[in-house]
Formats: sequence, structure tokens, C-alpha cells
Amino acid sequence: MGEAPAFYAEDPQKELPNGIALKSRSCEAAVDIGDKTYVIGGADDESALSLGVRTFDKSAGQWINPTVLGTKPGTCKGHSAVPLGQDRILVVKKGSNPDDCLWLLEVDTHYVREQRKLHGTKVIAWSKGVRGNAEKPVVISGPSGVGKGTLINKLMEEFPSLFGFSVSHTTRAPRGMEKDGVHYHFTQKSVMERDIKDGKFLEFASVHGNLYGTSIEAVEVVADKGKRCILDIDVQGVRSVRASSLKAIFIFIRPPSMEELEKRLRARGTETEEQILKRLRNAKAELEQGLSSGHFDHILYNDNLEECYQRLKKLLGLDGSSGPAVQSLPRGINLPLEHSVSIIDNKIIISSGSPESDEAFKNLIVLDVSSLKGGAPGRTRGLDFCEVDQSSEGLEVINKLS
Repeated sequence: MGEAPAFYAEDPQKELPNGIALKSRSCEAAVDIGDKTYVIGGADDESALSLGVRTFDKSAGQWINPTVLGTKPGTCKGHSAVPLGQDRILVVKKGSNPDDCLWLLEVDTHYVREQRKLHGTKVIAWSKGVRGNAEKPVVISGPSGVGKGTLINKLMEEFPSLFGFSVSHTTRAPRGMEKDGVHYHFTQKSVMERDIKDGKFLEFASVHGNLYGTSIEAVEVVADKGKRCILDIDVQGVRSVRASSLKAIFIFIRPPSMEELEKRLRARGTETEEQILKRLRNAKAELEQGLSSGHFDHILYNDNLEECYQRLKKLLGLDGSSGPAVQSLPRGINLPLEHSVSIIDNKIIISSGSPESDEAFKNLIVLDVSSLKGGAPGRTRGLDFCEVDQSSEGLEVINKLS
């Protein structure tokens, strides 16, 4: 299988540069990347191992306790680790659920470098590994009264299994019958401000002293369900989303004219004259920005609602037969507590049992990491599995895990 990479998940006698040995193979794993050694794990109770991270700087000869961002993995019964290039480490949790066994520890990705500048400290970040890819989210924007909400509702009603709506966060208190996680994610201002600093929000705004925003996690949750996320964001927010890591389709809905938009706003009968005039002023500015900013991939005229809706469906390639776009690690494929991990090019080889076992490398699971997408503070997608049989003539795929 070639030369072994610099990882020591199965070596209980491995000594770090300062002479400290790892506790046991199920308790700590050390990975060398450049002049750093990343030690993952370390808990007294191995039945509930916590995946903490320490860093040893070999050039300075000292330990560093980094700032850890992203969603931290839950406890496990053991783990293996292997470096993926110079910017991340794959961690395989032993005995975990199929959809919770693969995690990426980012040590030098773009997100980590940006957060390092903001925090002024050593930063690393966790990202959950997910099999398959998700359809690009759809960002729909336009001035108030243009009908974008109606268009979104029509999509959700006709294709309930294909689309999901992201739930925004706010620091204001719930009103009336509003439910947390349904109408909004209600949170504390200090918590949301910290998450904004940590790059967990695609866009946010302050309205009357309260924060509102769209988190990366809210979009990921929709994709985890196998649905395509729709986001209704104002023109100002689109700028922020464009500058983020989210790869989306940006659609601007425009009215036939300002006169028609005013007629629609007044026909709603839900606002005072002052509110209508304010919305019209904002709409004029948004229309100018939407048509000239270059932030949108497509512009749709909503001169006739049904015709505009048909154009929107055609734009999204909808024919009513599409299926879920995202897949997680297949149910029933539980990685055993005892397994070993090695790497060949962009293929991770996971074998049952210990390397000393006669049956260790007979049936293998191969993880392809050549097409990773996304990452902290969201998911890392694009993982692909297959089951192989190692014969005397080489590796033969016997089952594409789907």
C-alpha cells in the first residue's frame, strides 16, 4: 500500500517531540503536518472519549492550545486519524453511527486562515463529513411587493420534497404563537455576535436594536434532509452572501415598473401611507442595486405571476421528477470498533480488525476524498464510498455504497 503517512492512531508507544508518549491507541492520535503535531483525543474514560485537540509546535518546542471553531464531534469509543494534504485531517470515529463517523479537522484552510487573523491566535476548526453533494441553494431577492414570497411559496407547495426554507436567527423575543426553530431561531445577542465573529453567518443586519441573520448551519440542515435550500434575502444581504463561501444561484425578481409595484403595495392594504412611501423609497434603491451590482446570475420580470413562475421553474430545471440531491453515509454501514486506516493518493482505506489479523484486509471500505467541497463552519461534502475485495490481482469494487 505504499509508504505509511505520518499518523500514529495505532501506535501506543509513539513519543511526541518533548518525550511525552500517547496514552493508548484508542485514546489519542497524533498527526504530523509540517512543523506541527496535532494530538486528537485524550480522555480518562475511554467509553466516552472526547475529541479534544492539542498542538505541539516542533520548531518552537512548545505546546499550543488552539482556539477550536466549528461544530465539535460528540464522544466516541475510539478513533483513527490521517492527514489529507497540508490543510486538514480526517478523523474516523470508531463504533459511531454511520452518519456521525467521519469528521474533518481543518488546520490551514481558507476559513481557518481568515479566522486566525480575526482572533489573533492559533485557530483550528471541525467540519462534519457528509457523503454526496447538495444542490446549490437558491437565493431569491427583490424589492418589497415584487412577489418573491409568493413565488417561493408556489415552489414549496408544488415541490415539497425538493425544497426547504432556511430558518433565520434573531435576538428579539418571540411574539404571540411564534415557535423557536420554526419561525425563527431565537437566540441571545452575545451568542449571535460571537457566532458572527466566528464566521458562522452568511449575512446579518441590525433592525431596531435586534440582530437578524442567516446562519450557515440553517442552510446545511436543509441540505442534510436531501432538499435544496431557498433563501429570501434582501439586496444588501446578497452582497454578504456573495462574499461568503456559499456557492448559490442568485435570482433577482423585478417589477414591470415602479408604478406597478406601488399599485401592488397599496392593494395589499397592510401598511400605512408612511410605511408604503418608505417601502417605495427602499424599493427604488434596491431595484437600482439589483440591476447594476452584478451580484445576480439571473433577473426575472414579474409582470405576470404565473408566467414568471414558469420561467423560474425552467431556470431551476424543474420537471417534477428530480430526487433528493444529498446522501449521507449509508445506513447499516457501521464501522467496527477495531479497524485500521491507511491512505493511497486520494483514497482512504478502512479495514476491519487490526493489521495483524489474517482477515484484516480481505474486505475493505474505500473512501474517495478527491472531490471535497465546503468545510468549516459548515459540512464537508463530496465523500464517496465503495466496498472492495482485495485479491491477489489487486482491488476490485464489489459494492458501490449508496
